[in-house]
Amino acid sequence: MNILQQILNDKKTYIDHRKTIVPTALLKESIHFDAPTISLKEYLLRDDKSGIIAEFKRKSPSKGNINPYAEVDEISIGYMQAGASALSVLTDAKYFGGNDQDLQLARKLNYCPILRKDFIVDPYQILEARSIGADAILLIASVLDCEQIKDFTAFATEIGLEVLLEVHHDNEFTKIPNSDVIMGVNARNLETFEVSLQNCVRMFPNLPTESIKVAESGIHQPEDIVLLKEIGFNGFLIGERFMATANPGQACRDFIQAIPTLNLAVNA
Repeated sequence: MNILQQILNDKKTYIDHRKTIVPTALLKESIHFDAPTISLKEYLLRDDKSGIIAEFKRKSPSKGNINPYAEVDEISIGYMQAGASALSVLTDAKYFGGNDQDLQLARKLNYCPILRKDFIVDPYQILEARSIGADAILLIASVLDCEQIKDFTAFATEIGLEVLLEVHHDNEFTKIPNSDVIMGVNARNLETFEVSLQNCVRMFPNLPTESIKVAESGIHQPEDIVLLKEIGFNGFLIGERFMATANPGQACRDFIQAIPTLNLAVNA
């Protein structure tokens, strides 16, 4: 069994248990459930923003501990002050060291789009995302079939959430629904956890022309943003590059401040 399948098996067990503790009726009573959401699509296209979705995570299956004692309040505020367009918050506890409370606190302290990053395999998690203050959810094409992606997208849209649909392989393009999703290309192979930014470059021409496009993982230098922008990507999800430092907010600021200089050099 590869690590992805292990994560999915554990996630399904966790959700079954979670449903017995917090029924859907209780999720809908959250103060966030009917509150207005903030559009990730709009923020990724804003001229005064960087396009960067700055991610908060404490560990990962491939790296182990990255920043195990990180506090979401300090880091999320630092990211937004640095000029990030949005936040991504990992809510998986076992493999990424996150929890729902991280996202709830980030929501309380920041006015910006927040992506709930998790392995969503059940509609319950979509309701859960809305109840904790998320504005968008991640759907991973490699772990869902066509009908699930279609149904989950429709349900998320119905309750006010946007969808970032993540693809990794060419055979996943047939799973893209006929709806207005944000398209993400992950440079990370979820089976081996190897990373190559060229996967984003290679798959870009096959993405729906009208979609907003996000490159995920494998972005280490400001030069990578310049390359991906020239290709046509609108958003850039970055996590470990910032979280592995002593001050993720400052690392994000330094990274973003280097991008305009590089753009001028490229266009000179």
